[in-house]
Amino acid sequence: MGCPQDPDLTESDVFVTLPGGADDRAEGSGDESSAGAREIADAVECLANLWSLAAQEAAVRLSLHQLRALRALEAAPELNLTGLAERLDIGLPTASRLCDRLEAAGMLERALHPRNRREVQLRLTGQGRRVLGDVARRRTQALAGVLAHMAPAERAALVRGMRAFLRAQGEAPPRPPQTP
Repeated sequence: MGCPQDPDLTESDVFVTLPGGADDRAEGSGDESSAGAREIADAVECLANLWSLAAQEAAVRLSLHQLRALRALEAAPELNLTGLAERLDIGLPTASRLCDRLEAAGMLERALHPRNRREVQLRLTGQGRRVLGDVARRRTQALAGVLAHMAPAERAALVRGMRAFLRAQGEAPPRPPQTP
């Protein structure tokens, strides 16, 4: 399976290597769900690479943390710094430096909360919204380019499969990986 590559990106820019090995794909018992999981893991790696490359081609290049921060603020307007740090699962000092860089780039603004003057709200600026829109358009175009190479029945099956995956993921709590 061929995945788009960017010579400027390394595997560590896009993927996380787990302790104990260079490959995070589980060795299964050979049953159908394990084989399917390995194939899906490969496809997800390609999609993550496609996603990353599309984001890097945007007019403004953002780090993964910066992009995640802007997306979090888009989803939950007027978060404060603590709320953003919790959503991103990062420490307050890291979140503060991240916001400093995004504010300096004109993508977010800090403002006093109207009812609690001790709290500072974080808000996307018009520039931040435009950058997110640009990244989303590029990602959609990149994905559409791949989907165009699939037969209509394959695309429909993929959509059905993704819907089923989201339903199943929402119904079952994640299980920790099994050790051999």
